[in-house]
Amino acid sequence: MTLWLRGLVRHRAWRMLATAAGVGLSVALLAAIGAFLTASKATMTARAIATVAVDWQVEVQPGGDPAAVLAAVRQASGITTALPVEFGRTTGFQATADGSTQSTGPGVVLGLPDDYRAAFPGEIRPLSGRSDGVLLAQQTAANLHAAPGDTIRIGRPGLPPVAVTVDGVIDLPQADSLFQKVGAPPQSQPSAPPDNVLLLPADRFARLMGPVAAVDPQAITTQVHAHRTAALPHAPAAAYTSVVGAAHNVEAASAGSAVVGDNLAAALDAARSDAAYAQILFLCLGLPGAVLAALLTAAVAGSGAGRRRREQALLRVRGFGIRRVLRLAALEAALVGVLGGALGLPVAAIVGRTAFGSTSFGAGTGSTLLWFAIAFGAGLLIAGLTVLLPAVRDLRGSSVVAARRQVDRVGNPLWMRAGLDFGCLIVALLVFRASSANNYSLVLAPEGVPQISVSYWAFFGPALLWIGGALLLWRLASLALAHGRGALTVLVRPLTGRLARTTAASMSRQRTPLVRSVVLLALAISFAVSTATFNATYRQQAEADAVLTNGADVTVTESPGVVAGPDAGTALAAIPGVRSVEPLQHRLAYVGSDLQDFYGVRPDTIAGSTALQDAYFAGGTARSLLRQLAHRPDAILVSDETVKDFQLSPGDLIRLRLQDSRTKGFRAVAFHYAGIVKEFPTAPRDSFFVANAAYVAKATGSDAIGSFLLDTGGRNQAAVAAAVRSTLGDSAKVTDLTQVRAQVGSSLTSVDLAGLTRFELAFAVLIAAGAGGLVLALGIAERRRAFAIATVLGARRWQLRGLVLGEALAVTIGGLTGGALMAWGLAGMLIKVLTGVFDPPPSAAAVPWPYLSATVVVAVAAIAVGALASARSSARPAVEELREL
Repeated sequence: MTLWLRGLVRHRAWRMLATAAGVGLSVALLAAIGAFLTASKATMTARAIATVAVDWQVEVQPGGDPAAVLAAVRQASGITTALPVEFGRTTGFQATADGSTQSTGPGVVLGLPDDYRAAFPGEIRPLSGRSDGVLLAQQTAANLHAAPGDTIRIGRPGLPPVAVTVDGVIDLPQADSLFQKVGAPPQSQPSAPPDNVLLLPADRFARLMGPVAAVDPQAITTQVHAHRTAALPHAPAAAYTSVVGAAHNVEAASAGSAVVGDNLAAALDAARSDAAYAQILFLCLGLPGAVLAALLTAAVAGSGAGRRRREQALLRVRGFGIRRVLRLAALEAALVGVLGGALGLPVAAIVGRTAFGSTSFGAGTGSTLLWFAIAFGAGLLIAGLTVLLPAVRDLRGSSVVAARRQVDRVGNPLWMRAGLDFGCLIVALLVFRASSANNYSLVLAPEGVPQISVSYWAFFGPALLWIGGALLLWRLASLALAHGRGALTVLVRPLTGRLARTTAASMSRQRTPLVRSVVLLALAISFAVSTATFNATYRQQAEADAVLTNGADVTVTESPGVVAGPDAGTALAAIPGVRSVEPLQHRLAYVGSDLQDFYGVRPDTIAGSTALQDAYFAGGTARSLLRQLAHRPDAILVSDETVKDFQLSPGDLIRLRLQDSRTKGFRAVAFHYAGIVKEFPTAPRDSFFVANAAYVAKATGSDAIGSFLLDTGGRNQAAVAAAVRSTLGDSAKVTDLTQVRAQVGSSLTSVDLAGLTRFELAFAVLIAAGAGGLVLALGIAERRRAFAIATVLGARRWQLRGLVLGEALAVTIGGLTGGALMAWGLAGMLIKVLTGVFDPPPSAAAVPWPYLSATVVVAVAAIAVGALASARSSARPAVEELREL
């Protein structure tokens, strides 16, 4: 065995290295993707936790003892901070400034301990004045026209109002969760936090609002706000289960006197579906690459299958038994597997360090080592399947005489006779049709339910399309080479001259290596194109999501109670860096008894300040529907839900009730249904209307603007936003695209998918180069005997070079054409199946032409290099070649 191993290393070193390199690529990809998946889940959990200002809001139930509940929460496992917070209802606030009195509707007064802001820094953000004492929410300050130092009056249910002096104006970044209805299901939560909020120190709250409890006990409630530091599992789903269990434990310990508002579980609940999509991306982007690398390994090993069979037959002739020959094959497989693992694991570590800043990809050392071990085991398995298994099959399925045959008979394999390729494609289309139907959800994560469901069967569509496309290409390439000798002769005649017929016959007779190279190149191209297209589309839609949420590069949202007309945009347009300003009306409108958001736009100019995709609309393109709003002022775009609920048809009359600025009452305004709007900048994700702003202003007597969309040309967004804040002060909310990118979207968006795809795209280029050049070169190298015989029979050197280049040309044309067609179908199917990853869904795939061009150039260059190297070796003296063979 030592002598055999020494001979392999001496005479087959390059082939063994090439096979080990294929194994190494599989090992590197599996290790990198697996470690990345684990790190991604941990990152999602950590970022979900970081978004929560108050982990638990434990509300004391009527009849409960606040002190006992506070003690129970503090004794709960993992709780480091627990503070009581009082909530009091007020009949409204009132302030007098510059001789006019401003009043608000009902609101909420909070009583906070002195150390609350230090314990929960993400809950309160100071804007002006002091950060302690009597603090007025920004929107309430705008409604009352109040500022630090002003006096306001607090209306108390059943008691006279009391006056306080405002010490500061603050913002409540997490007002939605702060004013949640504790214990209520998501669909029963308030649609928006209260408009009017005042914060008082706990002692002043007890003095001013405490007497209200005697008059109206329901007006005062107590909560315990808690922060947990208990260690949680890395996976969001497991962390969610752990947090929910801990909350239930507290509720059980309080004997019904407390209900936990679990903000931490709510954040993890959203992250766990994203973790499921990350797992799906592992299947879509990782496994195909590993399989492709394994196929490349099999092709490299298979290119020398004929020589290996003859060598094994010679060993059997010289007295070696089948078991002994198998031990030699197993030794070769083990050597290839260990060498491939030794090459692949350092590559994975280098990728982690380069793309993610850590050899562990940000995951724990234990998780990384586990994935590296799994990848190493997979490498040994691939080596066994590609080196040992063919040897076993040959030894048990053929005789010594058949194994020593120089030219094998070529026949159609069983799968081709059975039509497996057509069957795979038909099933792929059926699965795709079912999985892309309306309302189909790939990941189902019901709120409040610990288990999530992932419909993995939907991936049979892309998988079977990939397999079926490869088999169909094998069939077509094999048929073309077997029955297309005339076309092959014409193709290679400029390269081989009078040997054109002989070259075509040779390519047809020994077509299996060529077909293998064509299919592998096509698979590599399809993998590269589909992965690159998916990545580009993902980045495109992540940016579209940020633009939809913010509205434009910079958005100025007027505070409620502040009336600003379109002319207010003139001052904003004068700020350096602002290219254009687009006013956007925001009202509320009743359709029947349903209250929905209403947006008035300028149809002729809105598209110039924000991004509108055709996918945001139905019943027409974005341009055609906006043109309808311009040409018919009473036209209106309606959400899909409203169309179904009210059974609307195009042209139907809709009477909405909008507030009239002159009477302050709601009046009916007539519109005609023109189309469906699914998404719109700054709009909510459920139901809303979009109409012509000029028509709305005329009908309601007010051209008041809800927000201004500022276009900066995509440059200096943060700087322009800072300048706008300096100009406007606290009278409006200013947001820019850079800060919104970090806030919107799923936790999946925040994971460094770019680093992973850079590695995968580089990997795809290597696979394409190996499939095109290496496999072709090794296959030609195995036919040196035929070239030597052709030389003896009188073939010229340039004719032999033309023969090699002719085969390379056939592989290039077939591989690139087949790969492009497969990639077109696969990319479209993947994007459709993974619609849930994209928010909003794309109207068209983004094609990264520079990368695709580079991939094609590298593949063609590798084929050319492999062909030229083989052509040079074919020019060696025939006697020398025959002596070696």
